[in-house]
Amino acid sequence: MCVKRRGIWHKYNWQEYFEQIKYFSLGLTSLGLQRGDVACIIGDNEPEWFWGEFAVQAAGGIATGAFVDSIPSELKYIASHSGASFAIVNDQEQTDKFLEISSELSSLKKIIYWDPKGLNNYDDPMLISFEKVILDGKAFEKSNPGIFEKNISTGKPDDTAFIYYTSGTTGLPKGAILTHRALIQTARSFVSVYPLDATDDLISNFPAAWVGDSYFATIPHILTGARLNFAEEPDTIAEDTREVGPDFAIYGPRQWESLVSEIQVKMTDAHPLKKFAYHMMVPVGYKIADLNFQEHRVDIFWKTLHLIANSSLLRPLKDRLGLSNVRFAVTGSSVLSLDTFKLIHAIGIELRQTYASTEAGFISSHSKGEIDFQSVGRPALNVEVRITGEGELLVRSDSTFKEYLNEPEKTKAVKISGWCHTGDAVNINEKGHLIFLDRLEHMGTLVTGAKYAPQYIEGRLRFSPYIKDAMVIGGKDKDYVSAIVNIDFAMVGKWAERHRIPYTTFVDLSQKKEVADLVRQDLERVNGYLPEASRVQKFVLLHKEFDPDEAELTRTRKLRREFMEQRYKELIDALYSGRDKIDVQAPVTYRDGRKGMVTTGIHIRGIKKEAA
Repeated sequence: MCVKRRGIWHKYNWQEYFEQIKYFSLGLTSLGLQRGDVACIIGDNEPEWFWGEFAVQAAGGIATGAFVDSIPSELKYIASHSGASFAIVNDQEQTDKFLEISSELSSLKKIIYWDPKGLNNYDDPMLISFEKVILDGKAFEKSNPGIFEKNISTGKPDDTAFIYYTSGTTGLPKGAILTHRALIQTARSFVSVYPLDATDDLISNFPAAWVGDSYFATIPHILTGARLNFAEEPDTIAEDTREVGPDFAIYGPRQWESLVSEIQVKMTDAHPLKKFAYHMMVPVGYKIADLNFQEHRVDIFWKTLHLIANSSLLRPLKDRLGLSNVRFAVTGSSVLSLDTFKLIHAIGIELRQTYASTEAGFISSHSKGEIDFQSVGRPALNVEVRITGEGELLVRSDSTFKEYLNEPEKTKAVKISGWCHTGDAVNINEKGHLIFLDRLEHMGTLVTGAKYAPQYIEGRLRFSPYIKDAMVIGGKDKDYVSAIVNIDFAMVGKWAERHRIPYTTFVDLSQKKEVADLVRQDLERVNGYLPEASRVQKFVLLHKEFDPDEAELTRTRKLRREFMEQRYKELIDALYSGRDKIDVQAPVTYRDGRKGMVTTGIHIRGIKKEAA
């Protein structure tokens, strides 16, 4: 492992790595951790997070994780529901969260922190440092020789390894139990498509509490010996990735879309000569990518043009993104917009789509030479798939989850006769590739009978540098599709300043007619890809961003659609009532830091451009 601290890369060889886990595990045992006990881990992606996880598992315990931005009530739910006996936390902020709720967690014995900054004057008997637990482990081994090895040998493949709390898009998060066998088999399937070895570098950039980190980074690192690198801070991932030059990169759709938006925004502010070069050279990248996808031979003319484009623009652009050494680039979690996928390929990065879930494991992926923009690839090694008459994907493999913790009825509804019901609407094309449409429950049907796929439309809208998020609205009682759109305040703010459009706050900027016209262009672009009956016809620009702290988004930034439809019911009704405006109460923060509450009118806008 390598981690950047105070600007310097610190390296841990396998022996040091092993000793940290061994003695921390023994320290936990000395503190009373027993087989089957749960430890809840929260913090930034750093070596201690994973040393803690593996140490717990080596002692026969079970790990669970919480996202670093979880508020105390969310943390309380996970720790209480899982019955956590130990908390392993990053710093003072995470320590304070656990201390706030500790009196309500009857099973909690100790809170173990690994960053002592700001904690010197804390005297709660429940607190103990990571370093002290390791020292206790070394002392414990002297009087209990061989217990670490015994604990490991007692473990079985079908023991519970981790409880992953799902996104909770339709209610409280569910604790999905995954065994050692399921996690290792999933990672083996993944590595069979993306071969890695001990000379390769990986970046740990997925939240450690999310199953995707185990599937696509941590366990492949263990299986292959590839180095796992950690950025200094979440804000320095891009810069630190460039220093590492990873051989393999996997980002969620939002991260890829953010990279593309960053490219586009920088081009809008670039020198005219750079803009000209970009608009001349990127189409060459698109052409080469299209020829490769269609398995057509690239002739000498296009090879020459691509050589020029690559040396003058595309290669430097890859380097700026920190991806110049990447052999494999992967996206997963949810649908990536087609436009983003194409642009990443145009600049010379072989981006492949993967499809996985907490419950079903690694389901499918593109293989070399079989990349199809519209699909999520062929089923993975040792994975069986089936499509029901309703269009739902069923999966059977050793990678599926065991059960939901304390929820037998929900488990029975998902695991039936050995098949895992994904709840996803999927097709299989003539090449045997899976085509992901949407969550089955979210596939929309209008009163006219026309079908629409909200995630597909939302993904394409997020390709715009000016749109941060969107929620598409429809339903069996609606006769057209509409959208609630979040502007990207930073990007739209820059655009407004360049065009000398005055504004005061997010609320003010979001309701400007000029901004509506700007967003309307993107809606028209997306509508051009859709059947006429499923095109967006009306939209609003929301006065605020969707916020995970208000339960509008999950911690992986997926829409909690049912909750949102209830929360914004009055606004949604207005989109279909013929009204042209609705008043809402909105909190605002002014540039001088003052806060207030204003009543603002949100305009209901049609796709047809309004008169001045």
